[in-house]
Amino acid sequence: MAIYKVPLVLTPQPEGGFVVTSPLLPELLTEGDTVAEALKNVKDALAATLEFYEEGGQGVPTSVRVDSDASAIWFEELIASN
Repeated sequence: MAIYKVPLVLTPQPEGGFVVTSPLLPELLTEGDTVAEALKNVKDALAATLEFYEEGGQGVPTSVRVDSDASAIWFEELIASN
């Protein structure tokens, strides 16, 4: 099983809900009424994006693939500054 580290951008929508995109995988696009729902939908969106790359004969960008034997713990935090 491949493991992917994909940065996500959640954008609140004026009518409610969130749109999710990724700066490293521009084809990844999904949404949800809540943050939890939007993040849950990312799994399907990622699968569709990977299929798109495969069908197009493109490789998945190496920057999003993580060695499945890696013992490192990935941790990222969003910090806002004035």
